[in-house]
Amino acid sequence: MSGFRFTHTLRPTLDRSRARRLAAAALSLPLAFGAVLTAGAAPSAASPTTGPTAIVSMGDSYISGEAGRWRGNSLTNSGSRDGSDRAWTGSGYDPAAVYGPTAANGCHRSDSAEVRSATGTTQALINIACSGATTRNVFRAANGGVAFKGEAPQADQLAGIAAANNVKVVALSVGGNDLGFADIITTCATDYMVWYAYCHDDQQAVVDAKIDTAMANVGKAVDEIRAVMSAGGYAASAYRIVLQSYPSPIPRAAENRYPESGWSRVGTGGCPFWDRDSDWARDSLVPQIANRLKGVAAAKGAQFLDLRDMLQGREVCARQSRLVSATQPASAAASEWARWIDSDSTQGPVQESMHPNHYGQLAQGRCLALMYAAATGGAHTCRNTVGADASKMYLTAS
Repeated sequence: MSGFRFTHTLRPTLDRSRARRLAAAALSLPLAFGAVLTAGAAPSAASPTTGPTAIVSMGDSYISGEAGRWRGNSLTNSGSRDGSDRAWTGSGYDPAAVYGPTAANGCHRSDSAEVRSATGTTQALINIACSGATTRNVFRAANGGVAFKGEAPQADQLAGIAAANNVKVVALSVGGNDLGFADIITTCATDYMVWYAYCHDDQQAVVDAKIDTAMANVGKAVDEIRAVMSAGGYAASAYRIVLQSYPSPIPRAAENRYPESGWSRVGTGGCPFWDRDSDWARDSLVPQIANRLKGVAAAKGAQFLDLRDMLQGREVCARQSRLVSATQPASAAASEWARWIDSDSTQGPVQESMHPNHYGQLAQGRCLALMYAAATGGAHTCRNTVGADASKMYLTAS
C-alpha cells in the first residue's frame, strides 16, 4: 500500500523519503488492455447478418477488466488474502487465471470484464480494450492510429471482428488517459502523503487545458468505429455504439469511513486523499468528464451510459462497504467494488489501483446488459442498489 509496509500487527510504518519515491514513481497508474477474447465467436468469415451476434468492447482499462483479479480489499498479504485474490492457486499466484494471455502484456482483459459479464445478450462477447489505451490507440492506423502493447489499433482489430460476427453493440470507454487520470491520481496521493497540500486546484487547471482536445479525439474514435462498420457492410441502423463515462473510485469526504488526519487512509484504507480533493474528484471532476462525454455521444448519434454513480457506497474507503478479513469474507453485497492503492505492489501490480474490481466489473456488465435491452433512448444512468449485488443494478433515463 502507498508508501508503507505492514507490520505483524497490521499497523503501517512510514518512511517519508520512501513514501515520496513511491508516490512519484510507483503510482504511475495506466488506466485503466494481441489476442481477442471471445465467447462463441465463429472462426470463419461471415456477413453482418449471418455471423454470431456480438457485443465488442473497446478502449481503456475501465472496460478492459483491469483489477478483475480482486474481490474487495484485504490487509492480509499472504495466501488467498482472505479469499479476495482470485489469482491464488493454493501454492502461489497466477494472474493469467484471471487475465488470460493479456496478463503478460498488461492489457489485463479479465474474465469478469464488463463485456464478459454482459451475459444473456449476444452469442459472442468480445473484448479488445487495453489498459492504458488512449484515443489514438483506437483510431485506424491509416488515420493516425497507433499500435499499443504489441497489438494493432483497436479499430483495425474491429474490422476483422465485424467481418466474422454480426456486431450489434460496440461499447467504448476512452478519453481518461488522454486527460492524464494516472497523473492526477499520482499528484493527489503525493500531495496527501508527502506535501500536505491540495491537488484539486492545479489539477483542475490541467484538466481544463486538455479536455477540449480529449473530447474531440473521443468523437474521432466514434467516427473511426462508424467508418469501420460502414466499410464492413453495416447499415447505421444495424448496430449501436454505447459510449460510457467513468465511475468515481473514491467517496465524498462525508462518506469516507476513515478520518482525514493520521495515516489510516493510507495504511488501512488505501485511499490517500484529502477531503477537499475527494469532494472535487467525486462531485466536480467525474461529473465534468461525464457531461462532456454525454455531449460527444449526442453529437455523434451514440447512446450514452453514465457510470458516474455506479460505485456509490462501494468505493474504496466508503462507509457503506467494508474490508475483507478472516471474519468478514469477500461479499458482492458488502465488500468494496474498487481496488485500493497498493503502491508497494505487495498484492499484485500497482496498475490495478483505483479501478472497478471483480464485483465492480460484474456491476458494469449488468449495466451493459441493461443498455443492450434498452434499444431506445440516447442516455441512461446506471446505479447500484444499497446492500445488493450486481444483479440489482438499474438504469434511469438521463
